[in-house]
Amino acid sequence: MNIWKVAFFSLAGIVAAALVGLIILISGATASPPLPEDTAVKEEGYTLALNTTKENFQGMANTYIRKAVKGTLPVELEMHDDVLLTSELTVFSHTLPLAMHFDPVVREDGNLILKQSSMELGQLNIPPSTVLKLLKSSVELPKWMVVRPKEEEIFIDLKDLPISGDVQVKAKEVNLAKDEIILEVLIPNN
Repeated sequence: MNIWKVAFFSLAGIVAAALVGLIILISGATASPPLPEDTAVKEEGYTLALNTTKENFQGMANTYIRKAVKGTLPVELEMHDDVLLTSELTVFSHTLPLAMHFDPVVREDGNLILKQSSMELGQLNIPPSTVLKLLKSSVELPKWMVVRPKEEEIFIDLKDLPISGDVQVKAKEVNLAKDEIILEVLIPNN
């Protein structure tokens, strides 16, 4: 047999094995981190109800996100009829725009869960759980943002926001259709 045929088929086999390995690595199911339990002790203090709009909440959220990712990758949050998280991912040296749509859900403990409703990654048709897994592995998100690919959601732990002092924030209501977001701010009196 010709040595060039052997070299060609060997190289083709190596490339095919690498592609299969990459697909298995990307699409493999990973266990999502558990959500923190509500272990907050009712603190004595002063409660402030804060009514805000989508535009103001979007500005506050983007400020915290920019500080947390420190320019490693542009991550931007927009609020319309849903929550839109935009970024970009580099796949095989090509930068693809990423847009993920979420529906916000307020938990009983005042934290937020962003349930993924749809997503776009360039022209690629990739399952949302895979995109969240890629986002989790390629972007160093702050500890108060927990990406859960298997559940197709992002958990926002408002109690871990880096706010000065012992101030705690809880979400009471998020109604994007009415442009109404109600937060509760607890200022301890100790």
